[in-house]
Amino acid sequence: MPFRIEATSGRARAGTITTDHGEVPTPAFMPVGTVGSVKNIESRELKQLGANISLSNAYHLYLRPGLDTLHKMGGLHKFMAWDRPILVDSGGFQVFSLADLRKVKEEGVTFRSHIDGSAHLFTPEKVIEIQRTIGPDFVMPLDELVGWPAERQAADDAAQRTWRWLQRGLEAFEKSEPLYGHKQILLPIVQGSFYDDLRVREAERLASLNAEAYAIGGLAVGEETGLTRKALDIVTPILPEDRPRYAMGVGTPSDILDAIGRGVDMFDCVVPTRNGRRATLFTFNGRLNMKNAKHATDDSPVEEGCPCPCCSQYSRAYLRHLYVAGEFLAMKLGSAHNLSFYFRMMAEARRQIEAGTFEGWAKVMIPRFGAPEVVEA
Repeated sequence: MPFRIEATSGRARAGTITTDHGEVPTPAFMPVGTVGSVKNIESRELKQLGANISLSNAYHLYLRPGLDTLHKMGGLHKFMAWDRPILVDSGGFQVFSLADLRKVKEEGVTFRSHIDGSAHLFTPEKVIEIQRTIGPDFVMPLDELVGWPAERQAADDAAQRTWRWLQRGLEAFEKSEPLYGHKQILLPIVQGSFYDDLRVREAERLASLNAEAYAIGGLAVGEETGLTRKALDIVTPILPEDRPRYAMGVGTPSDILDAIGRGVDMFDCVVPTRNGRRATLFTFNGRLNMKNAKHATDDSPVEEGCPCPCCSQYSRAYLRHLYVAGEFLAMKLGSAHNLSFYFRMMAEARRQIEAGTFEGWAKVMIPRFGAPEVVEA
């Protein structure tokens, strides 16, 4: 998997990842399509909004529609009519979130389906088999993460188990072949919670694997922003400079821009679509609450110059009306706008890196995405 770094600005990098399903300019944001669809957005529309890569989830796809269906349909790309790259998360975070329904052992994780209560076992080998059947371009191994706060011993145990599981996953990956004719890349995941020495140890031994790309896990699990940033500062200098770095679950516009400045290349989060469904929209001037009364007679678009279907056709007043009325169209338009904003933000970050001005630009932009506007009844 060639990865070209084409420009830098401080520690921020602009590059290009080449896959069998096309190129991904970095920094890159991956919209979350957990079950094979980004909520309220068609694959065709996702392309039009500017997505070059999408993310789905092995846990959810394994349960529904199931591996037999995905295999018969020729893999996830064909199933969801998406011919660009896909990254599939192993489901470790979802299993982690099922605290009352799962049990972690050295063999793997046993859990009960949130759909029907049926019992299942995910082992490192099984997760590779699942992802060979799903067929993404980027494969994530089974890992164990802990929330925050976490006891040091629990964080250490989880990191050590993640390393042992990775050895088993790598062996299964190397012994198997892609099913649909395109190359798949496995990304080792750096764990260690927010203990500096654990993060250093895990980053160093994963770096020794000389993998084609790396993920930084255990983020966005309840920690304060300063801990996230410190973890990235520890890990990114240790990982190979010429390989893509993916910060899992990050995040908000502020967190993404900050992480780009710390040397991260790839991101995913439900923030743009979840907020779009809940009437919180992002612009380069900050966040808007579209239920705010001040938008009731505003005939301007959400953001001037935005090419999304919402801004190119409708006023803030009309969109507010849809949200207040509970219309599904509001959720669709809001999600489309937020995704468009994220892709435009990443493109602008890349331009700033190429110009060597990223640090100054990000310093101005990051505070704008902090506090939301005050809502007027």
